[in-house]
Amino acid sequence: MSYALSLLDKSPIDGEEPAAEALARTLALAQRAERWGFRRFWVAEHHNNARLASSSPEVLIAYLLAHTSRIRIGSGGVMLQHYSAYKVAENFHLLATLAPGRVDLGVGKAPGGLPLSTRALQGAFDPARKPTFAQQLADLSIFLGGEAAEDAEESLRAYPIPAVPLKRFLLGASVESAELAAAHGWEFVYAGHLNGDEAQLDQVLRTYRDASGGRVPVLAIGVIAAASDQAAERLTGDLRRFKVEVKGGQSVTVGSLAQAEEYVRQAGVTDYRIEEKMPGVFRGTASGIHAELDRLHRRYGVAEFILDCPVTDKVARLASIELLAAAHLSVAA
Repeated sequence: MSYALSLLDKSPIDGEEPAAEALARTLALAQRAERWGFRRFWVAEHHNNARLASSSPEVLIAYLLAHTSRIRIGSGGVMLQHYSAYKVAENFHLLATLAPGRVDLGVGKAPGGLPLSTRALQGAFDPARKPTFAQQLADLSIFLGGEAAEDAEESLRAYPIPAVPLKRFLLGASVESAELAAAHGWEFVYAGHLNGDEAQLDQVLRTYRDASGGRVPVLAIGVIAAASDQAAERLTGDLRRFKVEVKGGQSVTVGSLAQAEEYVRQAGVTDYRIEEKMPGVFRGTASGIHAELDRLHRRYGVAEFILDCPVTDKVARLASIELLAAAHLSVAA
């Protein structure tokens, strides 16, 4: 088996448990992922969501780095539109200085929440001066490269400059995102766990390979493993996702029709379209899921999969990931 496995964790809150328990479970999962031989462990960014405890990846990454020793820890991802590229570079340069060779910065274009939280995050920005996402990524590339950005008065660098540069990933599911990643020399992660259309996957991956000189993207995919196919199906909830397209605005993908309608309400728009999407989620036995991963590996040359397990029950979710880890280790051995 010639592909690596990594994990994406959103610190889901199970039932009425305190958020602290969900975060403790994230740490325990990161430590197990390290023992199981996963390549990297990423945490997500979500805002104003009572079911997810991961609102600040940078803070959680620092905690996870301090309690692990080998596995790479990173963001999947930082929602760059809300922040200063300079501050993001400072944060991750500091993390990479504290843990040389172990820090990943993944950034995404999505808001990570609905318009209410976006307005709260961006309330101090002058909309007329706010840079585009492409401009932010270009600035971030300069700061992360240790280069000086020429300010009006003096050169500007994001200190401290780490001895071992961090790894940079752009997350997306569109041709435009693939082209942007290639243009700035970033690794690209295709968000297959949000969009399971293999025709789209084929187009986007081909675009990135061609534009980047042959580099192979990382593929994020949803997985639900159990002792049998039937047991895996019983763990599967509503997998549908809904894409909201606002005329003249940003498209977003949310987890339910109710969230899509709430997004429209909070945005106060009348010209929009809601389209149902089916994410890429493999479900079944661990061997069956690995057969699907192997198929994608052979077809597209994908060398690494970042796994997202969308199971709400905390015991079943851990068991699902453990089954996949055991199968992967067995085949690799």
